Amino acid sequence: MFIDELPWMETPKSKLVSALEHFWNGWASAREDIVLVVCGSATSWIIKKIVRDHGGLHDRLTRQISLSPFTLKECEQYAKKRKLGLSRKNILETYMVLGGIPLYWSLLQPKLSSAQNIDELIFAKNGELRNEFDALYASLFRSPQVYIDIVTTLATKKIGMTYTELRKEIEIDTNIGGKLTDKLEELEQCDFIRSYPAIGKTKKDTLYQLIDNFTLFYFKFIAENTANNAHYWTNSLGKPTYNTWVGLAYERVCMQHEQQIKGALGISGIETNVYSWTYRAKTKKEKGAQIDMLIDRGDDVINVCEMKYYKNKYSLTEKELENILEKINIFEEKTKTNKAVRPVMITSYGLVDNEYANEIPNQLTMTDLFE
Repeated sequence: MFIDELPWMETPKSKLVSALEHFWNGWASAREDIVLVVCGSATSWIIKKIVRDHGGLHDRLTRQISLSPFTLKECEQYAKKRKLGLSRKNILETYMVLGGIPLYWSLLQPKLSSAQNIDELIFAKNGELRNEFDALYASLFRSPQVYIDIVTTLATKKIGMTYTELRKEIEIDTNIGGKLTDKLEELEQCDFIRSYPAIGKTKKDTLYQLIDNFTLFYFKFIAENTANNAHYWTNSLGKPTYNTWVGLAYERVCMQHEQQIKGALGISGIETNVYSWTYRAKTKKEKGAQIDMLIDRGDDVINVCEMKYYKNKYSLTEKELENILEKINIFEEKTKTNKAVRPVMITSYGLVDNEYANEIPNQLTMTDLFE
């Protein structure tokens, strides 16, 4: 027996879950010829009502399958299967917009380029994803506005916000259920945000960061877009706003593929924690530093990852190398770490072979993200 989209079948007076409990415990569980599969896109409801149920369905689960977004490798395999004719650069830049959501990728047309597909889906008058933002949150959450308020607030801070910072900005109506901590957990379960500790800080300093590619693209290019230009994305390629966005989006995709990065570094079997780190200067003489990705390794090494997206091989300059080394010096000084701190550069096509590139012991490319 397969029940699809169970969360939306349970209306307030339906008593569906109670009936399901009675059906399973009173009859079906005693049989050996019945397998019951329930699923739903509203992850938070499934977690609350089925996985963590304290009533009749408590401890009744045999298996759980959590469907995460596709990785770049899986998107590449899907694109080849559908004969979309996309290069890895095309796939990467499409991923920056759509994330790894299979439904969105199923809408891509083989006859169009990557940029044309984005125009057709999002910026065309009747584009299938033109109004997806509101529809997405409404489909996943019974009272979507508070979740939209949270992601809207998080979108203003690239590195994320602490619970305390969010609490000052977000008003939660307890009459519609739950606390801010519940809402954050549900957003994380649905892969919209991630929580991560700041290295050297306590649990109360945990940061919440918006990581959903489509949501971030919406805030950057769709929410305030009044141009009504069906070719907006194609016309944006290579322009300053696009170039700034693609650099930040590449950093985010790298962070979404930390397992692939660890594999490329040869440290998959080593215990690791991944952090971001920021130090804000306290005086005018001091310098601050921000590191978007730190890999703290169990073998007494910390990798400081710098991510750069460029259309060709990236030419590291003397000034950029000095900035990287300065970040590392500030990090070592402020955290008092005893571990060896080593830089890693993750570029789109690699570094130009020059005297400065030779100072970076570990160099990865976007190809490593597709493993």
